[in-house]
Parts: sequence; structure tokens; C-alpha cells
Amino acid sequence: MAGAREPHGGLGATTGPGAGPGRDAGGDAGGDAGGGAGGGAGGGAGLDAGFEAGFDAAADAGLGAGAEPPPPAREFARAFAANRGAALALAVFALVLLAALAAPWLAPHDPLEQYRDHLLVPPAWRAAGLAQFPLGTDELGRCLLSRLLYGARVSLAIGAASVLLALVPGVLLGLVAAFHARWAAPLILRAVDILLALPGLLLAICVVTILGPGLVNTVLAIAIGALPGYVRLARGTALAEMKREYVIASRVAGAGPLRLMFLTVLPNCLAPLVVNATLAFSAAILETAALGFLGLGVQAPLPEWGSMLASARDNIERAPWVVTLPGLAILLTVLAVNLMGDGLRDALDPKLRSAA
Repeated sequence: MAGAREPHGGLGATTGPGAGPGRDAGGDAGGDAGGGAGGGAGGGAGLDAGFEAGFDAAADAGLGAGAEPPPPAREFARAFAANRGAALALAVFALVLLAALAAPWLAPHDPLEQYRDHLLVPPAWRAAGLAQFPLGTDELGRCLLSRLLYGARVSLAIGAASVLLALVPGVLLGLVAAFHARWAAPLILRAVDILLALPGLLLAICVVTILGPGLVNTVLAIAIGALPGYVRLARGTALAEMKREYVIASRVAGAGPLRLMFLTVLPNCLAPLVVNATLAFSAAILETAALGFLGLGVQAPLPEWGSMLASARDNIERAPWVVTLPGLAILLTVLAVNLMGDGLRDALDPKLRSAA
């Protein structure tokens, strides 16, 4: 630039005292503008090339404008299948459920029929076993395989019925307590606190003692014990959702309390409720077996896993299979349901799904 200013300075000396500095500034500006134009042209070409490469990469990766996100059901199934323990547990539970549903066709004998000539026959793979009794017989000569299959129907039916009987009123009471915090919440929460003062099994024993043993009373007892958990969970999740913008927008748009409660808030509270219901299902199976073992649940001769354990405890040394097989059925079923609940929690929670 210094070499370029000398001719301008010489020319300014002949034309006037102010022309030299003006032309120096003009020359500098012109040179800077020319350099900037050249750099801008090169930078623009580089940016264009970068954008083209980025769009090509996005198109190759399937992230272009035409790509759509996977459906929620497919994303949930993929996240659940990623948990191998939960997938295996689902397969085990599906086998138990199918065996229970197909018990009339799979059972080799009537579960109530007694074969007096075949008392405490060992399973077929042992030396004294018989092929007509694959898992042996009990102390009254009844087929253990048939009783296990029909006992699965009873245990699963009690678990499902008690969960539904606790889930529906628990969710309703929780939503009412969340939307009417002034007058309904104190009454509902104090009643829930009273129920929570007793352990679930002890509360079920108290209810069965008052109502009497039996199939229906067992369902009612387990449902009453599980009710407080659903009320508190539904209320907590509903309160968290009510602070979100979509609920506020629906309220401003004129949505009524029932619409807000059942169409806006409840669908977004289902994920934790489903997980809790799954875990409560396994707890219901355990409580059913415990009540049956104590003689307060399903009564004989109806086959049920807990009552089968109770009737076989006197023969635990003489015929261990009579106790082992019902215990294994309870263990495998409860473990499978618990692992399924863990898989559902991980698949339904976006934070856990993204972390996995």
C-alpha cells in the first residue's frame, strides 16, 4: 500500500493540498473492498459446497425432509426388545398365560379327581414315576400337572381382577384430589393415609377375616390393600401435568373440568400407572398365595398355588416335589411379571430410553 500511495501523493501536490489524503483513503477503501469481494466470493462458494455436502449426508442418513420419525408403538417395541431380561420375561409369562388358558385341553386329568391307588407318586423322570402323571401326584392322589395348570388360572384371574378393581377407583380418586385440592384432596388423602398405616398383606388378612375366606373376598381384600398406591400416584402425576402449557392452553380455550381430567391430563399419566399396575399384579399373585397358604384365601378343593403349598407342607421331606413345583410356579411367574414391569418402565420413560 505504501508503494501505491506515492503516485497519488505526487499527483495531489500538483492539484491541491486536500486531494492527496482523500485519494489515499479512496485507494485504501477500494483495495479493501476489492479484497473483501474476492474473499466473499470464495467464502460463498465454500458455504455452498458445505451446504450441499450437508444435505447429501442428511439424505444418505434418512434425515431429509421426506423422512418421518418412527411411530410411538414401534419405538416402544424397539426399546422394550432392547431389554433382553424383559423380553425373556414376556416370553415366560406368555407361556404361563397360554398354559392357563388352555388348561382344559392341556391337563391330562381332572384336577379334583383322586386316584387312591397312586398317592404321592413321584414325577415321571424318577424311578418310581408314571407316565400318566408327568409331575406326580399329591397326598390325595390328584394329578399335580393338572392342578398347577388350573391353579394358574385362579392365581392370574385373582391378580388381574384385583388390579383392575384397585386401578379404576384409585385413578378416579387421584384425579378428583388433584383437580379439587381444597375440599376433596384432604378427605381422600386422609383416608389413604389410614389405609397406608397397615401393611398390604395385614390389611388383606383383616378384610378377609371380616368378610370371610373365598375367591371373591380375596379379590376385594387385595384390591383394598392396593388402592392407596394408585390414588397417590394418580394425584402426583396429574398435579405435575396440570402445570404444563398444553393443560393451561386447554383451560384458556374453554375446556371443562371433565374434559381436562379425562381427555387432556389422564392420557399423559398412563405410563407410570401401567408400570405400577404391572408390579401390583405380581404383588397380587404373592398375596393370593399367602392368603391361600394361611387358609384365608381360595378354599379347597379349588386348586390354587398357595393352598397347594399349605396342603403339602406335611410331606416336604417324604415327597419334596409336592412343595417344590407350586413354589417354582409362583417364583417364575412373579419374577417374569417384575422383569416385565422394569422393561415397561424403561421403555415408557423417555429419559431412561435415551440413556439406554
